[in-house]
Amino acid sequence: MSLVAVSFLASLLLFVVIGMLSMRKKTASVEDYLVASHSVGPWLTALSSVVTNNSGYMFIGLIGYTYAQGLSAIWLMAGWIAGDWVAWHTVHPRLRRVSELQPANTIPAFLANRGGRVERRVARAAGLVTLVFLTSYAAAQLTAGSKALHVMFDWPEAAGAVAGAGIILLYSFAGGIRASIWTDAAQAVVMLGAMLALVVICMLRLGSPVALLSLLAAEDPSLVRLVPADLEFGFLAFVLGWIAAGLGVVGQPHILIRTMALRSTELIRKTRRIYFTWYVPFAFATVAVGLYARILLPETSAFDPELALPELAQRFLPSLLVGFVLAGLFAATISTADSQLLACSAAISQDLVPGMGQSYWKAKIATAVVTLAVLAVAVTSGTTVFALVIISWSGLAAGLGPLMLGRLYWGSLPPGRSVAVIASGVATVIVWRFILGWGDDVYEILPGMISGIVVYGAMRLLPGARAPRALRHAERRPLLTPTE
Repeated sequence: MSLVAVSFLASLLLFVVIGMLSMRKKTASVEDYLVASHSVGPWLTALSSVVTNNSGYMFIGLIGYTYAQGLSAIWLMAGWIAGDWVAWHTVHPRLRRVSELQPANTIPAFLANRGGRVERRVARAAGLVTLVFLTSYAAAQLTAGSKALHVMFDWPEAAGAVAGAGIILLYSFAGGIRASIWTDAAQAVVMLGAMLALVVICMLRLGSPVALLSLLAAEDPSLVRLVPADLEFGFLAFVLGWIAAGLGVVGQPHILIRTMALRSTELIRKTRRIYFTWYVPFAFATVAVGLYARILLPETSAFDPELALPELAQRFLPSLLVGFVLAGLFAATISTADSQLLACSAAISQDLVPGMGQSYWKAKIATAVVTLAVLAVAVTSGTTVFALVIISWSGLAAGLGPLMLGRLYWGSLPPGRSVAVIASGVATVIVWRFILGWGDDVYEILPGMISGIVVYGAMRLLPGARAPRALRHAERRPLLTPTE
């Protein structure tokens, strides 16, 4: 067995063992399986959240996008971080505080909670959005892992997806979201280390970032253009679209559920500091690798830009580090996919088919069924990782984000109106990208979330929107507690 395979398999074995060790802390309850009994500390929450956010999309999708677009890709990264920063200072503290007094095991159930009563129509609508878009999102992660293993070991692309699904199922069954969070923390170290190692190697071969920009300009002047050409709505709208992408975390169930699992609201500030201390250098390193790859891996008609990272590792790193980088990439994909699979299974067992109720084993069966469905999408879709992630993220953000903001800041709506908010956001995303074709000019998440927020505001003005006094008091009570 090669040194590459040994280092890769050793890393994967470590992740599986860590996931299995989480069984020592678990209890056989749905609450523990889905939200870890609200007992997770700040370090684990921060590392798990950031790894779940920065997944195969970063290792495969963003590097490929940067390879193709050049320096202007920095706006995607900067906007995403800025929007995420706003969410961590506003939405995350309120969500943790409100969810403590009005507990829920899923994000759809939280959105459907109206004064202690779960409105089933809202839970089903939100659960359906979660299931549809997180299925394609999780498929993107398995696809990313498959591409990496195909390049490194010449495996059939489906084999990597099957391997990833098997690992996820193993430790998800072992400890549910607790196993996911524990393994995420270990994967965070491997991911950041792998990306930084690759940046250092690239700099040693080509020189500093200043030298890199000169090389990019010599190859194609458009690669060093900060502002993309031919934007339909101008540069400001383009940047606002990516800021909205970062803020779109408010509609991502697989990330928000980690905030709900945090031990207490008072730990949000510490969690946030850890999160961005990891996130910012990783994001800059990702864009840097994409730019260096454009010079080190000349563009050809047969080259897939989304394979830039495994190609770089294979050509320029020692065998031991190749396995380490591959493990980092694969870790990124399974860390996100496992969270998404758990969120999908929760949507089925808790929101779409509430008759499954508090059955611990039925929740596990739902996880297995969803895993098989995601695997089928991964091996048959033929779509790029970047495209799958972009549409999945925007559908969740626009479908659930406005309702989440309204729920936390303005109070709940009657069920029919809440469903209308969800539908308006999703419909706007679909029309903007697939009918009007403006997704490359302004990321559809911006018009999608604006549409949902406008509809929410309009629904609040209609007669009958004002909730009974007791219900309003129940919804406002958590917001009187200091944030941190």
